[in-house]
Amino acid sequence: MTKLKIKSGDTVKVIAGDHKGSEGKVLQVLKDKNKAIVEGVNMVKKHMKPSAQSPQGGIVEKEAAIHISNLSLLTAKGETTRVGYRMEGDKKVRFSKKSNEVI
Repeated sequence: MTKLKIKSGDTVKVIAGDHKGSEGKVLQVLKDKNKAIVEGVNMVKKHMKPSAQSPQGGIVEKEAAIHISNLSLLTAKGETTRVGYRMEGDKKVRFSKKSNEVI
């Protein structure tokens, strides 16, 4: 299994697919499927039966997973970048390959 360089809480931009250009915050990373759920991106409609949590039921819009390869991390300046890892002292840190800054 490959190391996923995008973590939950990161701000990402979609670089390929139907939702290309959309930006959002990563809510969850599904490591086993190499996918992530991004806030407000790849919205699907799901038919829900009435239950205790949703007594009304009906059609609910929710985010669907999108493949990690279609996402790129956004820096604080708002530009896309690739992610690398390096050792600083005895600590392993993520850094932006474009600006060489620690994320």
